[in-house]
Amino acid sequence: MALRTILEFPDPRLRTRAQPVTRFDAALGTLIDDLLETMYAAPGIGLAATQVDVHQRVIVIDVSKEHNEPLTLINPVILAREGEASTEEGCLSVPGIFDDVKRATKVRVRSHDRKGREHEGEYQDVLAVCIQHEMDHLEGKLFVDYLSDLKRERIRKKLEKERRERGSRPAANATGARRAY
Repeated sequence: MALRTILEFPDPRLRTRAQPVTRFDAALGTLIDDLLETMYAAPGIGLAATQVDVHQRVIVIDVSKEHNEPLTLINPVILAREGEASTEEGCLSVPGIFDDVKRATKVRVRSHDRKGREHEGEYQDVLAVCIQHEMDHLEGKLFVDYLSDLKRERIRKKLEKERRERGSRPAANATGARRAY
């Protein structure tokens, strides 16, 4: 396993639409393991392959307090959405920024596991929000796209200034009690 570099907004590679996974092989297993290690180290509760510049439809999530319930969704498709709530979101690709986004409170998803077996599952609350957030990454969309143009531009300028001040080092994702996806 290896830590991967998480791309940060406004990096244009984050806007790349991910392609479906067609080979369920050892390389895919390595990618999944790397995504999990990178997500836990960040620390975050979700990570899409797009965020580490791998444009395949793979996401990993673990919303457990003990970080021992990883969920891998490959080629995920939302089949149904229910409810709506505004939840504060953060993103490992937009470090230190949090804002409210409206999303479904419950989703039904079809996906594959690392061996290529198809599964369907119903997810709710923070897990449903996290799945929707990570699936947006697979489409080249970020949570800041739900915000006003003015707010998004302020965030972009703030992050670029912070990046200049720290050099090329990735941001420290000190989120405290907040969760970054």
